[in-house]
Amino acid sequence: MKVGLTYDLKTDYAFKENDPLDANAEFDHPGTIDVIADAFKQGGYQVEKIGNVSSLLSKLNDLNVDIVFNISEGLSGRNRESQVPILLEMAGIPFVGADSLSLALSLDKIIAKKVFIAEKIPTPKFAEIKSLDQLKTALPMKFPMFVKPRFEGSSKGLSESSRVSNNEELFKQVELIVTKYKQPALVEEFIRGTEFTVAILGTESPEVLPVVQIKIDGALDLKDKFYTFGHIARPDAVEYIVPAPISPELMKRISDVSLAAYKAIECRDFGRVDVRVDESGVPYVLEINPLPSLSTEDVFSIIAKFQGIPYDRMIVRILECAIKRYGLK
Repeated sequence: MKVGLTYDLKTDYAFKENDPLDANAEFDHPGTIDVIADAFKQGGYQVEKIGNVSSLLSKLNDLNVDIVFNISEGLSGRNRESQVPILLEMAGIPFVGADSLSLALSLDKIIAKKVFIAEKIPTPKFAEIKSLDQLKTALPMKFPMFVKPRFEGSSKGLSESSRVSNNEELFKQVELIVTKYKQPALVEEFIRGTEFTVAILGTESPEVLPVVQIKIDGALDLKDKFYTFGHIARPDAVEYIVPAPISPELMKRISDVSLAAYKAIECRDFGRVDVRVDESGVPYVLEINPLPSLSTEDVFSIIAKFQGIPYDRMIVRILECAIKRYGLK
């Protein structure tokens, strides 16, 4: 069986004038693509590196693959992650991961939160701010609040200033998002407490993998701490602890809300859910990522090591979830 790989490389991104420094944060390092390709080869599959959506478009009529493993982030706009899947759907080519609708829903954090609310999945209270004029009226939550771009991933737009404690800080951070990132700001209530990330495999009967707790600057009880884009530059400041050193009851609550979010967005094959637990032990879904990082430094690799399996086997497991779903074997 021949597997095609679609992806975006950091090295392919051409920075434009006034781009934020994290403009290419979602894209992958070439080494990550090599790790994935090597994993498939170790699993007995042939591999063709296709590249980004433009490359796929140029090859679409002559694409000689049985299935595509898609981790492409797309080019621009809130539907960018849907660009590769919609082309593959049109061409009738099987692919790994969420379809175009699920990817668009999840990248737009406000639409995702509306789905969570409809499904009674706890998520922080929020408001969408399209212009600074909207800040003249009271928001439906109290300080501290958290400000982030409406449709970005990989901690883009997040810094120590994202947590705001007064109107002056709120105004400044919303202005940054609206002007620098050219999109509405999502303003949420800030959940003081602990943070977890939950990886899930499968589609019809998804498997919740061991819950991972995030430690920042040596602290598990994060209180007001949170992950920012700046932590990427100092990876030693962040640790992924698996299994999370928490009670079985809290473990189950986190797993249950994560699985509910995964199903609500109709993820397929693999995904990751980020959860914040308040000081009363209530878990809140911050966001869901049906296109999570497969870097060797990220959660799927950490879990594979904990489970005592090679990382290439974890990657092949993701591929085989899609092969089974399509009935290709």
